[in-house]
Amino acid sequence: MNPLYQIPRTGAAAARFDGGLRQHMLGIYRNMGIGLAITGLVALAVANTPALVALIFGTPLKWVAMFAPLAFIFFFQFRIERMSVAGARTAFFAFAGVMGVSMASIFLVFTGQSIAMAFFAAAAMFLALSLFGYSTKRDLTGMGTFLFVGLIAVVLASIVNVFLGSSMLQMLLSVVGVVVFAGLTAWDTQRLKSEYAHYGRSEAADKLAIMGALSLYLNLINMFQLLLGLMGQREE
Repeated sequence: MNPLYQIPRTGAAAARFDGGLRQHMLGIYRNMGIGLAITGLVALAVANTPALVALIFGTPLKWVAMFAPLAFIFFFQFRIERMSVAGARTAFFAFAGVMGVSMASIFLVFTGQSIAMAFFAAAAMFLALSLFGYSTKRDLTGMGTFLFVGLIAVVLASIVNVFLGSSMLQMLLSVVGVVVFAGLTAWDTQRLKSEYAHYGRSEAADKLAIMGALSLYLNLINMFQLLLGLMGQREE
């Protein structure tokens, strides 16, 4: 879908479109921000509760915590069209909570300072790239296939490296992964702008906004985790 599709160029229509688009994007970022806050608070709460740490990460429940976020994503993909906007938003926030449980382990492995540094570095990259995706006149549509191929390659190679245990390969995958999710941040932002131009103010657009918040949330979370793996200092 071309990002310039149905975007008014001048006059009152352009002003209305710009105002509506701003509200649409702010809604996406607001939902994403709430999701990030939920994830952070849940992760901190779990990491600072020894009983929960022992229950989740000291038993087979750790596999549930690891794969539950993926199950939520598939749930979104298959159920979003039959959900209300409020239901989709609630499901997204529930997903953010489950992701917080899964990410609690980073507070057990890395120092608080390195976690903060990695998050702020990822956040700065995200803001710059999302702003680029929103403001650029260049059509980024063609990047999508390349980025998704890169994402699949990183995921498959990461699975292989679970068995190989190569630190050099892991470092290479982390660097490539950061680049892929950085590109996806700009691409997703432009895609969300394009979707608003196509659907306008409608229930379909509101649901797509929730999915958009999920996409941007995952881009930032993955950049953060990859950067933490590259630059994070482990607890003694």
